[in-house]
Amino acid sequence: MMTTALLTHPDCLNHVTPPGHPEQVARLDAVLGALQGMDLLRVAAPLAAEDDLLRVHPRGYLDALRKAAPETGWRTLDADTHMSAGTLAAAWRAAGAVIRAVDMVMAGEVANAFCAVRPPGHHAERETPMGFCLLGNVAAGAKHALDFHGLSRVAIVDFDVHHGNGTQDLVQDDPRILFVSTHEMPLYPGTGLPGDTGPHDSVRNVPLRAGTTGPQFREICERRVLPAVDAFAPEFLLISAGFDAHADDPLASTRLRAADFGWITERLCDLARTHAKGRVVSALEGGYDLAALAESAAAHVAVLKDYG
Repeated sequence: MMTTALLTHPDCLNHVTPPGHPEQVARLDAVLGALQGMDLLRVAAPLAAEDDLLRVHPRGYLDALRKAAPETGWRTLDADTHMSAGTLAAAWRAAGAVIRAVDMVMAGEVANAFCAVRPPGHHAERETPMGFCLLGNVAAGAKHALDFHGLSRVAIVDFDVHHGNGTQDLVQDDPRILFVSTHEMPLYPGTGLPGDTGPHDSVRNVPLRAGTTGPQFREICERRVLPAVDAFAPEFLLISAGFDAHADDPLASTRLRAADFGWITERLCDLARTHAKGRVVSALEGGYDLAALAESAAAHVAVLKDYG
């Protein structure tokens, strides 16, 4: 019987940010606590292999991250992005989780997977850590599905409230990858205009107005997001699952509820069944109100389990 895998690792709790930072250890504790009672196949996230990371980042960038890692305290990479002594292992396991999840789904070991990891990844550009992110976790998984498993078309849907500028930077030159991002605008990082469709017309940016409600979000997805994925007919679907578009989140003004994240997950899983043999891998991105994050992640994974 197929099931849903949960990939995580204690190392992801050892990426410690300065006091008061929204991307805190407690986020992952909240998510794992919310999933504790679910019947999931729990898998230890491996460290990402160098070759897998080199598909999305140059060697010099990886070496620079290693060199920047502090032995104690924090190293500030930009105003939002910090490294502690445990950050390197956490980041390498966050990317490794997505790659391992792709392997498990492709091998038929599980139907789908959720990677409960941190630091998040969708703001990390080829040579620039930013927005709490160091490595392009989901982008690395998409490239692995294509280059290692020989697929022809992979779609990434990013419903984090912030534009996935890093993911776009890492995948827009590859016409085998469709990248679709819904995001509040104006909001950090200020990218993701609807006219930005990438050099191969393989990017779909779908800005949302501040205050967008669940019904409005669903209508926009029905009109802009789901048809784009359906037309692309991906053989594999990856989800950047940020839950900071929740009404209670402190970093944005979109007004979604946990049920809305469940709804979009269900619709994406339907498309994966139609085109991709149900193959879905999701990875945690944002979400900064702990109660809202826990409830939303549980709603998201419950739907994955229903399709598992």
